[in-house]
Amino acid sequence: MKITHDFTVSVPVERAWAVLTDLEAVAPCMPGAQLTGVDGGVYSGKVKVKVGPVVSEYAGTVRFAEKDDANHHAVIDAKGRDSRGAGTAAAIITAQLTSDGDRTVVTVDTDLKISGRIAQFGSGMIKEVSQKLLGQFVERLEEKLATDSSVAGAPPVSEGTATPLAAPAETPEGTGATAAPAPVTADTVAAPAAAEPEPAVRRVVAPEPEPLDMMSVAGGSLYKRAIPVLVVLIVVVVVAVYLLVS
Repeated sequence: MKITHDFTVSVPVERAWAVLTDLEAVAPCMPGAQLTGVDGGVYSGKVKVKVGPVVSEYAGTVRFAEKDDANHHAVIDAKGRDSRGAGTAAAIITAQLTSDGDRTVVTVDTDLKISGRIAQFGSGMIKEVSQKLLGQFVERLEEKLATDSSVAGAPPVSEGTATPLAAPAETPEGTGATAAPAPVTADTVAAPAAAEPEPAVRRVVAPEPEPLDMMSVAGGSLYKRAIPVLVVLIVVVVVAVYLLVS
């Protein structure tokens, strides 16, 4: 299934690219989404979903398959799974940012593959849900960009007067010259170079997000029985969109 989305953000392309590819900064813009860890180039995340009084969590991973900073082009590989076994989803997301004066147009093409019970739902309903999620994401993204611009435009904190460094004390007369360093001999053993630590999985600490209210997003297009099956798709769409989606 192929899905195409376009949206515009009110900042120049370089700024938009920097923000949208900063996953830790942009993740909170997606309702219910939270980045939980980074293992090399693989980003882990979760989505908290609310269906009536019941709140559940679902997990997914994302990695950049391609990332061209010069041309503002990225390809993302995203995967998600419903913990209750309702199905899996995988997506290849291609994002292109294009300058439009002081604004940026973002085009996102998603090639989605789904399996399990989720596959019974039509592309029209899936596109409708993903479009609503994208709209909420863009609204929050614009708020973040406006806040960041306000902070950047604030007057800088005045710097204090630098205190000159004290001159080194002179050696008192009669105490003799400073001792010369010991000569290096053939017997001197060099200290072994410290081994570089192995890259470790980095846990990302972020505030718990408010659950994504599926009933408000789905509206009349979904019945309550369909929501658990669609959650795995939402995981992929959420991670893909906040990645820029990328």
